[in-house]
Amino acid sequence: MKSFAIAVAFAAIAAYGASLVLATYQRPVDVAFATSSVRL
Repeated sequence: MKSFAIAVAFAAIAAYGASLVLATYQRPVDVAFATSSVRL
């Protein structure tokens, strides 16, 4: 039971860390899909 609780805590911490990392790498749509010939 102790190892299960540790695994759940680790999964929650890893998910929170991944959400922080992904939030910093996201770009707005006008930056991500804009080229020199596209007007948004």
